[in-house]
Amino acid sequence: MKLLIIRHGDPDYSIDSLTEKGFREAKLLSERLSKIHIDDFYCSPLGRAQRTSEPTLAHFGKNAETLNWLQEFRGAIKSPFTNKNRVSWDLPPYMWCNDALNFDVNEWHNSNLMKLGNAKEIFDETAAGVDKLLLGYGMEREAMCYKGDCDKTIALFCHFGLGITVLAYLLGISPVVAQNNFFLAPTSVTTLVTETDSKGYSHFRAIGVGDISHLYVGDEPMSESGLYPNFEK
Repeated sequence: MKLLIIRHGDPDYSIDSLTEKGFREAKLLSERLSKIHIDDFYCSPLGRAQRTSEPTLAHFGKNAETLNWLQEFRGAIKSPFTNKNRVSWDLPPYMWCNDALNFDVNEWHNSNLMKLGNAKEIFDETAAGVDKLLLGYGMEREAMCYKGDCDKTIALFCHFGLGITVLAYLLGISPVVAQNNFFLAPTSVTTLVTETDSKGYSHFRAIGVGDISHLYVGDEPMSESGLYPNFEK
C-alpha cells in the first residue's frame, strides 16, 4: 500500500476555507498528484480540506469519501502557565521537553502535561479510524504492524495535527514527539509505503515527510501556518 497524507492549503480559519494563496497551492498540488495513480480518496469534513481536494478530484473525475475522524486533531490540554485550554500539539519546548514520559510511545499520555486533557481519547479515536480504514483493504492490526497488504494507493486530505498523529501511530512514535518535532506545511504530501515480510506481516515506512516540491516548481513560497509561535500560550 501507498498512503498519502495531505495537509490542506493555506487556511482562512475565519471561514473554514482557503486564502487566495491556499487556492493557488491546491492547484499546484493537483498538478503534482495528477502524475501518479491514486485509487481512493478520503477527506476531512472541514471546509479547508474539502476545498483543497477539489482540484485533484476534478482531475481524476472521482469523489472523496468524507470521514469525520480526519478532521483536525481535537486533543486539548490545560496549560499550566495560563490555566486555559489549548491544543495539545504545537507546544513550545518549555512545556514538554523536560518530561521523559512525553517521549515514550506507550506512556506519553501519563505525562504531567498530557494527562491534563483529552489528547489520549482523541488519539485513540484517530487510531481506531486508521485501523478501520486499513481493515477495509485487508490489513488487520497486530501489535505494531499489520497482517496482510494490498497494492492500492490512497490519499487522505486532512490537517497538520491529524496528519502527524496518523504518522505517529503508523510508525510507532510518541504523538507528542511527532506533533512537536515535525511540521507539515500547507498542501504538503507525506508518503508512507508498506513493506511485507515472508510471513505476510506489513509495516509502514515513510519515504517522504512534508514534501512541498510542487510549490517550488510553481514558484509559490511555503506557508508557515501552524508553526508553534502562533499558539505559544
